[in-house]
Amino acid sequence: MPTSQPTLAGAPLAGRLLALILAVGSLGLVAGSVEEAAAAATPAPAVTISPLPGTPDATPSTQISFLGAPASELHDITVVGTRSGSHSGRLAGYATAAGASFLPSRGFDEGERVTVTAVVGSGASGRRIASSFTIARLYALPSEPPAKHPVDSPADVQSFYSRHDLSPPVVDVTVPATNPSAGDIFLTSATGPGQDGPMILEPNGALVWFKPVPTGVNTTDLRVQQYEGKPVLTWWEGQIIDGHGRGDDYIYNSTYEPVATVHAGNGLQADLHEFDLTAQGTALISAYEPIHWNLSSIRSSHAPSDGLLDDCVVQEIDVRTGLVMFEWHALGHVPLSDSYAPVPHLSGSVYDYFHLNSIQPQADGDLLIGSRNTWAAYMISTSGGGTVWTLGGKHSSFTLGPGVRFAWEHDAEILPEGNVTIFDDESSPPESNQSRAIVIALDQATHTATLARQLIHPGTRILAQSQGNAEALPEDEEFVGWGEVGYASEFSAAGALDFDMHLPPGGSSYRAYRMPWSATPAHVPDLAASAGAGATTVVYASWNGATAVTGWRVFAGRSPRALTAVGQFSRAGFETEMTVPGTLHYLAVQALGPAGQVLGSSRAVLR
Repeated sequence: MPTSQPTLAGAPLAGRLLALILAVGSLGLVAGSVEEAAAAATPAPAVTISPLPGTPDATPSTQISFLGAPASELHDITVVGTRSGSHSGRLAGYATAAGASFLPSRGFDEGERVTVTAVVGSGASGRRIASSFTIARLYALPSEPPAKHPVDSPADVQSFYSRHDLSPPVVDVTVPATNPSAGDIFLTSATGPGQDGPMILEPNGALVWFKPVPTGVNTTDLRVQQYEGKPVLTWWEGQIIDGHGRGDDYIYNSTYEPVATVHAGNGLQADLHEFDLTAQGTALISAYEPIHWNLSSIRSSHAPSDGLLDDCVVQEIDVRTGLVMFEWHALGHVPLSDSYAPVPHLSGSVYDYFHLNSIQPQADGDLLIGSRNTWAAYMISTSGGGTVWTLGGKHSSFTLGPGVRFAWEHDAEILPEGNVTIFDDESSPPESNQSRAIVIALDQATHTATLARQLIHPGTRILAQSQGNAEALPEDEEFVGWGEVGYASEFSAAGALDFDMHLPPGGSSYRAYRMPWSATPAHVPDLAASAGAGATTVVYASWNGATAVTGWRVFAGRSPRALTAVGQFSRAGFETEMTVPGTLHYLAVQALGPAGQVLGSSRAVLR
């Protein structure tokens, strides 16, 4: 699919007006006359309609999103399917931006074409807008049995007296952090020894917080984001089937209590690859759509005419209402022939031609998205979904300099100065003998891409078949999550290895981050006790998720209402072991902060 010349022009995404594409033909969009617009004394606001004009595979349960004008300025809405006929419904306004979704009272028929018309504004300033799209033929995604968990070696799994329910994998820090105060480590343990789940670590590898998930459930992309002006923890949770996810995205506050759960809209389920909160209170998420599609049009292949395809979808969700504000489908903008993924020849095989794995909103409203299976990153315009420019792949808008070519990559992001970071997997199948994190300098004037930096693990040759990310840190440092192999590393501006850790063999983490985080759990500290040597008691205290605890004060007594202090100790990792004199029946602990202040108190327990 041809692309326009590289520019950074585009319209804002959420909370700002978006230009309406008035193209016809392949986009299938009809608009009011130029004369009518010119005659309007106060032009009606521009509106972007989703599913975007020309979308070939909208879902049968799709809503119609109008982004850019308040619900009060949208009227005379008609929605007609070529088979299902006219659809009634209701308008629901967005909480975070001007716009509303038309929610049809019944679904559409698979394979039909839907035409949408509406009037924006009123009187002389009113403008007629229209769009059309096609409804997909969906296939039922099969479920997969949970993967068999390996038999855990005790040396690979952590255990705690005060929290018997937690058994995360051991983390081996081989290069201690040069700057321990720069932030904690954020991972999602999976596939290896111990329980799976999101986990926060101190730079020395000590556990800060862990949330185990049931067998068969996966988590990805734990990190700190901002929601409604406050720092929050976010991650994806669900099942992984054929390399993509069916689940939901979660937002927790700094007391580890749920703030919101973000669901994909239009009958889809949130995918594991991206969950990005915007400053406006919306969420950009990825979703996979399983559809029937004619694959025989791909040249040099013998694919079936009634094949199975996983299309990739970008949705912007209004978090407070759950409504879809914007929706982009890869199949409507990137041809199948751009994929490097092998085309399936057998009936029943699924073609994952695009495999979207990152979405990054830009200041001007455009979106940078990454595609593993086309070996490319795309800047897409949110005003119409068109491609502004492409980096890499078969039709790059930029001439790639030496060392720039990447393959099967993840996590494309633009840095403030305009460079692009990418985790270059180079594997599955292998295109090189090692993965790397790269920084690419883009010259928009000459349309050239130059390798500005590459980071390769200096101690272990790593070739990750999947996953991975590169996070830019202050002072030109970079934090690299090596994906499937379960390593995470930090590099200085000069390329020196400033931190290195890894999970036990078989363990992996989709991404890894280093970020500041401050939290005080809503629940109280936990403790356990046992008889010590002689007339002593051994007390074990922990507080899952607390970040400011520097010490513990132990209380004991014959009654839970008559306890006295019997010792004070410095914190020693996730769980602190403390020996106190006496064998009194009841025990309790206080978690202490840096100034000796009480941060939290446990319940009294009977030894």
